[in-house]
Amino acid sequence: MGASTKQGHDIALKSRKIVRSLIGDKTNHLSAKEKTIVERIVHSTADVEYAELCQLSKDFVQNSLLSLKNNRDILTDIKMVSVGINKHSGEVKCFIDHPETIKLAKEYEITRAAAAMQYAAESNFSGMVVIGNAPTALYKVIELVEKGLMDVDSVIGVPVGFIGAAEAKNALKNTKIPYMITKGPKGGTPIAVAATNALIGLNQDNLKEDPL
Repeated sequence: MGASTKQGHDIALKSRKIVRSLIGDKTNHLSAKEKTIVERIVHSTADVEYAELCQLSKDFVQNSLLSLKNNRDILTDIKMVSVGINKHSGEVKCFIDHPETIKLAKEYEITRAAAAMQYAAESNFSGMVVIGNAPTALYKVIELVEKGLMDVDSVIGVPVGFIGAAEAKNALKNTKIPYMITKGPKGGTPIAVAATNALIGLNQDNLKEDPL
């Protein structure tokens, strides 16, 4: 390990210790893997409040890790989320700028983010969905899944903003879809990326322990 690599490793270890000390007992109700995700989010944002804002369904981690283990794809609402996600065995897809998405948005008079989810469903997408920005995209995923038109393993639904974000996340929470949300208006790209990368890291750790 080179000097610069060791220094980076040491800084990361110290940061994780600080995060755990700041979070304290706020994550005692979470499993070890759920804690890893929340700690990654707090570390990425330097915002301890996320320890209490993050909510995960009981089947979220298991379903998400199985999806990654099976090399299924990840669908994001915007490019900023997709470019932040670490490499894994499946593809990271974003259709926000696809010509068909633009056509669908005009035809149905919906946002491009929602249209991108519809196009993904029409293109037989299957895997995890990661929404970091657009409540309309999250609403569309819920609609498509409930109509049996989209094959989704789990959803990270953390859109940010004061218009529709909290409501969309509450709507996801009231479905049978395995989910992770952040309560209220807070969320965004850093949270979506941190949660996804934490899951990818957990999957890689699982593969090392059980290569078969």
